[in-house]
Amino acid sequence: MRPILQINDVSRTFKLGGMFFGKKIAAVDQVAIELPGDKPQIMSIVGESGSGKTTLAKLILRLLDPSSGTIVLDGVPLSAYNKRDKRKEFLKKVQPIFQNPFTSFSARKTVDTYLFETAMNLDVAANKKEALAVVTDVLKSVGLEYAHIKGKYPNQFSGGELQRISIARALIPKPSLIVADEPVAMIDASLRMNIVNLFKKLKDEYNVNFIYITHDLSTAYYVSDYIATMYKGNLIEFGHARNILNNPSHPYTELLLDSIPRVGKKWAEDALLADFESKQESEAGCKFAGRCPYAKDVCHSVEPYMVHLDTEHKVLCLKHNDYKTGNLAFVHKNSNHSDKKDNSHSISG
Repeated sequence: MRPILQINDVSRTFKLGGMFFGKKIAAVDQVAIELPGDKPQIMSIVGESGSGKTTLAKLILRLLDPSSGTIVLDGVPLSAYNKRDKRKEFLKKVQPIFQNPFTSFSARKTVDTYLFETAMNLDVAANKKEALAVVTDVLKSVGLEYAHIKGKYPNQFSGGELQRISIARALIPKPSLIVADEPVAMIDASLRMNIVNLFKKLKDEYNVNFIYITHDLSTAYYVSDYIATMYKGNLIEFGHARNILNNPSHPYTELLLDSIPRVGKKWAEDALLADFESKQESEAGCKFAGRCPYAKDVCHSVEPYMVHLDTEHKVLCLKHNDYKTGNLAFVHKNSNHSDKKDNSHSISG
């Protein structure tokens, strides 16, 4: 069966500065991902701020056009939807969920108005009576009753409730793909798992695939079928979530995993990331070399290439590349580090 989503060597560059002396920045740099279409999947795209994950989400949502490469949804290139009369067809197939639910709704309109308009504008319902049945159904799917939201404005809901309404709205056309960009970032920590649990439930109930953009690794590793790790525009590791969790093959993925709180261990939030961030990053070679605990001199001068460790696990790192001198021996700079480190990360809370 063909993939539901193919991202084929996609890049997106932006120019900073003036016309003559400006500098081009690759926010997304030759990213290639395939999401299988045999059953509904959740793929998390993880990374810190500036990794390119949100830019990639905007490319999938057609809010930006790629500078190069193509994106294909269920066999159809996204460029096929560029014509104005194809916009509605695209919105039936792909729906967004944004980070801040309060910016998704105008304070001047009741939230149920948005739901009715979506149902009717996308030809899901022919009239308000049919739309009411659809709206009632999707609200029940996210744990809400229509009577609870009827006639109310956005400021009458909590962030968690409003995000559930956003999810319900995205479900109305029964899309094949929902792109959720940091959907729990603005929600109280105690309620975040409720939202990501919804993704797992709705994936099968609505036969919908999710792209989950996040820096919150504790939720990503819990909810994902596949994980794509990004760093400074590059896809640096991709594979089954279980493989990534149990056998991270890129030093940056290891670093992100180490930032997840573990049972029985006190966690100082972002302490490890801040420590590495203070190190100078190299301008040539591997983009991660300046922060990498395994880095050798060659990492600052030679760019790594993507290697398939198996059919569905690939990594962009010189320690997996065959360099001129053969396989390089990469050793952690700290003498007490073992290559056989414990990669079991029990997520607390």
